[in-house]
This record gives sequence, C-alpha cells and structure tokens, in this order.
Amino acid sequence: MAADSPTPTQSGFRMPAEWEPHAATWLTWPHNPETWPGLDLRPIEDVYLQMISALIEGETVHVLVKDPENRIYVEKRMKEHHVLGKDVQIHCLPTNDSWIRDYGPNFLIRENNGLRDVAANVWKFNSWGGKYEWELDDRAGLDITRRLGIPIFEPGLVLEGGAIEVNGRGTCLTTRRCLLDENRNAGMTQKEMERYLKEYLGASHVLWFEGDLEGDDTDGHIDNLVRFVNETTVVYAYDDSPEDPNHTCLTANHETLQTATDQDGKRLEAIPLPMPRRIEFGGDRLPASHANFYIGNRSVLLPVFGGSSDKKAQGILKDLFPDRKVVPIVCSQFVLGLGAIHCVTQQQPATKI
Repeated sequence: MAADSPTPTQSGFRMPAEWEPHAATWLTWPHNPETWPGLDLRPIEDVYLQMISALIEGETVHVLVKDPENRIYVEKRMKEHHVLGKDVQIHCLPTNDSWIRDYGPNFLIRENNGLRDVAANVWKFNSWGGKYEWELDDRAGLDITRRLGIPIFEPGLVLEGGAIEVNGRGTCLTTRRCLLDENRNAGMTQKEMERYLKEYLGASHVLWFEGDLEGDDTDGHIDNLVRFVNETTVVYAYDDSPEDPNHTCLTANHETLQTATDQDGKRLEAIPLPMPRRIEFGGDRLPASHANFYIGNRSVLLPVFGGSSDKKAQGILKDLFPDRKVVPIVCSQFVLGLGAIHCVTQQQPATKI
C-alpha cells in the first residue's frame, strides 16, 4: 500500500452493493474451448444471449470479444436472437477467458451533490493461483478502465471479484481459503488483508467464512457461498446432509452466520439457499450453486440445474426481490467451466441515483 497515494477510502470512494443502480453490465463472450472441455461453445453462447436479453431491459450491456473476426460472429449470433441494438456495445479486447467477475475492474462510487463519481480498483490477477493462462486477463481490467476514462486505483495485490461481497454500507464478506492462499499473496496475514479491504473497498467490518465447495477451482469464492440481498440480509448455500462432502464447509458458514453482525453491530438475517443436485464431469463434482446469481437493474439472473432445488431457490429470490424479475437460466452445462452467472458478469455503477 503506497504511503504517498490516497486510497479509495481516503478519497471518499466505496464499493457499492450489487443492487445499487447500474450504468451497465460487462461480459466477455466465451471463446476458449478449453474452459468447457468436450463441449461445443454454442450452448454456452446461448446462456450469454439469455443473460443479455434479460439485462438490456434495464441497462446497457458491454461485451468484450477477442478480435474483429470474433466480433462479426458475435454480432451475427446477437442478430439471430434479436439482442443487437443500442443497448449492447461490443469491444475488441483480447482475453484468455470469460470470467470477467474476477479480472474486470472493481468499480467504486463516491457521492457528489446528488450524483456519483465512478472510479475503479484494478487488482492483479493470476488465474486463481496460477492454474491457467492469465496474462491477457490480467491486463483487461486496466484496459477497460482506461477506455472509460475514470480514476484508477492499483492496490498491487492479487484479488478476484468473486472473492468479495459487500452490502455497500461497510460490511465485506470473504473466505480465508481464498484470500489467504499462498499462491496469491504469499505471506499475507488476515490482519493485513483486512487493512486492504478496508482501504480499497470502503469496508469497516469484514466477516470471514470457510471455503470451498467441492470442485471449485477458485479456492473458495464467496459468490458461491454467501451473498447479500439487502443491507442486512444474506442468503447462503446450505445442505444439512452429513454424507455430503460440502457439509463441513457449509455447516461452518451456517454457524458463523448465527452470530454475524453488520458494520453497525446489527445481527444479519441469514436465509439458507438449497444446494443443487450433484452434477459431475468425468467422475468429478462440479461447483454448482444457486448463490451464484447476478442482480441487474430490473432482473435477477438465477443459475438453475434441473433439480428440485431450482423452484425453491427461485421462490426465495422472488420474495427477496419483489421489484425485480427473477430469470432462471439453465447452467447444467455452463458449470462445466467451474463457474456460473455471477462469475461472468461485472457491474458498472451508475453516476445518477
């Protein structure tokens, strides 16, 4: 942390909650066949087209494509599905993969006489501890932010967007398993990491959870486990079956939430989300979770997996978001890439409230 440079918190910025007004959502069109091994990319593209169709009802959608040739193909696919228009902007920007939640800008806001100034943290990205190629992804966040012409903060740490969850009022949720991983920021203590979260996200209170789900190659991203739905309420992935390999992790999080408070010392309301049916590829379990939803301006995009938990999760989110349309999106194949809806979206906050 540079002593001579003001941090976002010192400059009056904070990371807003996901339900606060968006100017746009950013996506990276899927192009890496190794992400979804043995699967044609068209069904993955169909998921993107469903997301775009739902999101453009309430906000602009920015889509990154790898090169001009890919742009022609993407525009053709969008025209076929009637989603190519003024509310969709396509940008040629090379990337290694599609998980823009993790390598995209971490947008910030600062209240300013009824408007909002927008800036962004650009954290380092090393593909979840060096698991895959990442050089292009590591540059993408800075490239996007420069194109937008907004102030940039560079903390100098490795951190992925899926590893942090905020209520916009001072409370940040994360996991020890991920943020203290030696393959990201070797030697970093929990106390030191909290200092960064407070200085760069505007947090005053950090809640630490256990991770990770079986099959999760991110080492325990919070966006598969515990999510804010308003300033004082979270939903969390839970399965009370002792035979399930996830039971220990999910039960530990359940117990943490029984006494968890927000930044003002108020007890958080915690609502369990059922875990989806077990989905496997090559005998290995995939990290399917209904908690990996995305909150748009007018819709909530919910990953569903073809089991009895789908309707239960949809009903829970409908009750929690009465002013938004809950859009179920089948991710049974999508999760073969080891992520879902929240992992491939990145919200850009609005300047007007």
